[in-house]
Amino acid sequence: MAELDTIARPYAKAAFATAHESGQLAAWSALLGAAAAGAADPAFARLVGNPNVAAEELAGVLADVGKANEHGRAFLRLLAERRRLPALPAIRAQFEALKAASENRVDVEVVSAFPLTDAQQKRFEQALEKRLGRKVVIEARTDASLIGGAVLRAGDMVIDGSVKGRLEKLAASL
Repeated sequence: MAELDTIARPYAKAAFATAHESGQLAAWSALLGAAAAGAADPAFARLVGNPNVAAEELAGVLADVGKANEHGRAFLRLLAERRRLPALPAIRAQFEALKAASENRVDVEVVSAFPLTDAQQKRFEQALEKRLGRKVVIEARTDASLIGGAVLRAGDMVIDGSVKGRLEKLAASL
């Protein structure tokens, strides 16, 4: 995984620079999202290693799926020629991180035992915006195995306030 991130970094930076300079961050985000989903598909992954399928064809398929413009097509062609299409999900993740940083925004995943009410989600947003000093966008989901409480993930930061997490800490200390 670390190797894939290392491979993806220069491509993500190049895609971000191109998108930022042209004012097309949203379009590039959509392109990379669609292309990453296509590249992650098992049927497509089998084609990537097939010597009978040209790199140009692979890039063309992903470009059509992502509705790529001229620069996007060239980017995907470059990835295909250099056999970097499997890195597309990592490239997309790093591109999104660069985009969020440029927008002074952080995406936070909140996993709770029960669905959050609008009021609870708003309180999480306000508290995190105050702590992180950035605009917070929350993606909420549920996981009943947490028993109670919630786990918050924002980049490398993890705040585990779940009952399951507390029980695990207690078991480890015993």
